[in-house]
Amino acid sequence: MQMGLDFNLVEDLVAGVDEVGRGPLCGAVVTAAVILDPNRPILGLNDSKKLTEAKREALFDEICEKALSFCIARAEVEEIDRLNILQATMLAMQRAVEGLHVTPKLALIDGNRCPKLAVPAAPVVKGDSQVPAIAAASILAKVTRDREMSAFELIYPGYGIGGHKGYPTPVHLEALARLGPTPIHRRSFAPVRAAWEAREGFSSSLI
Repeated sequence: MQMGLDFNLVEDLVAGVDEVGRGPLCGAVVTAAVILDPNRPILGLNDSKKLTEAKREALFDEICEKALSFCIARAEVEEIDRLNILQATMLAMQRAVEGLHVTPKLALIDGNRCPKLAVPAAPVVKGDSQVPAIAAASILAKVTRDREMSAFELIYPGYGIGGHKGYPTPVHLEALARLGPTPIHRRSFAPVRAAWEAREGFSSSLI
C-alpha cells in the first residue's frame, strides 16, 4: 500500500503511528498516534533515535501543543507475555489510533505491517525518518517510555534501568542473573525466563 505515496504531498488528517519498546526485557511497549496541524508546522521532526534527549524533550512539548490530535497508548507486560510482543504492539497501536479525538483519513504505520484499524492504513518502512507525523509519534512514544524507565530506576535499583531503558545490555543481563526478575520484567522473553527459572530452582533447592 505504501507504493506510490508521496510523503511530502500526503493530505491532512493523516495519523502517524509508531512504537517504542519492542526489544527491551522489561516495561510496557508504548505507542503514539499523531495528526499534525499543517497550519502549525514543527521544525526538526526526525526519528526519535537520531535526536538528543534534550531535543526530544523540547519537541515532545511542542508536538503536544501544536498537533491537531495525539494519543499515547501502551500494552502492559502482562499483555506482552500473554499475546507475544508483536500482537501486543499491534494492540497498543490500535489503542493509540482509537484514542485520537479527531478521526484520521489515513493512518501511516512505521514498519512493514499494520494493526487492524477502522480507518485506512499503510505501512511505511523507516517511516520515522520519512513522514513527519510518524516522527512526531516516535518522539512522543520514546519520551514517554524513557521517563517511565527513569522512574523504575528508583523503584528497582541495581538493574541500571534508567540507563539502558530495559534493553538487554551486558549490565542489564548481569543484574538480571544476580538479582532475578522484577514484576516489570517480561517473563516470555528468553533471558528473563532463564533468570526466573534459575531463581525458582535456587529457591526449590533450599526447601
